[in-house]
Amino acid sequence: MNRTARASLLFSLLALGSAQARPWQEIKASGVIKIATNAEFKPFTYYEGNTMKGFEYDLGNALAKQLGVKAEWVNQPFDSLLIGLNQDRFDLVISSHGITPERQKAVDFSHPHYCSGGLIVSRIGGPKTGADLKGKTVATQIGTTYVDQIRKILGDRAVRTYPSNAAALQALQAGRVDAVVNEKFYNLAAIKANKGQLQAGDLLFQERIGMAVKKGNTSLLQAVNGALATVMKNGVYAKLSQSYFGQDVRCK
Repeated sequence: MNRTARASLLFSLLALGSAQARPWQEIKASGVIKIATNAEFKPFTYYEGNTMKGFEYDLGNALAKQLGVKAEWVNQPFDSLLIGLNQDRFDLVISSHGITPERQKAVDFSHPHYCSGGLIVSRIGGPKTGADLKGKTVATQIGTTYVDQIRKILGDRAVRTYPSNAAALQALQAGRVDAVVNEKFYNLAAIKANKGQLQAGDLLFQERIGMAVKKGNTSLLQAVNGALATVMKNGVYAKLSQSYFGQDVRCK
């Protein structure tokens, strides 16, 4: 989910962070890496009862294991993740952040850990292409880069923002909007969960997804990239990807 928006406010808040982020050697010595996510984005990070699950959750644990430390997970509202990272409340954010030039001014991103894009979803018989969406209303989650992407393609009046992806889908099902544009695999899972009610359309745009560390935390970034490269080579990543998506979702 290329989940940016209210960018000027976000990055102003990010600039408030002044403490020193924990470098990799300090994290390694502590034996724990603190990872933050927004666990409301199935199948990437989500809760079943009191248990966190998901592709990014399992991948983060695999990276921690490769690094020889324990992952300690923190669930936060999506809009607060990069702010908290900059304020050193955690070491790493894994929460389907699209890598954009604007975000790269505020945080450092790992190499992409998957590639995706904004998939159109509508009720059966509804719009399926970018052309079909002309003059229609499109829902997405507030605080995401999808807001800006949709505006660029369809104009300001097309976008309706909601506090969560679930709320956007509810608006679609209730007929308050014509379509939802959101992360491809999230939307495919929603279609499967609402069989016979929703349909998939085209991919409106593509994106690369990365993990974030505080700007300038080079030692941690190098460690994370090294661990990611290893799990992509040794079959761990492929196994996780197949189990959640039935395909390899790494960037080609």
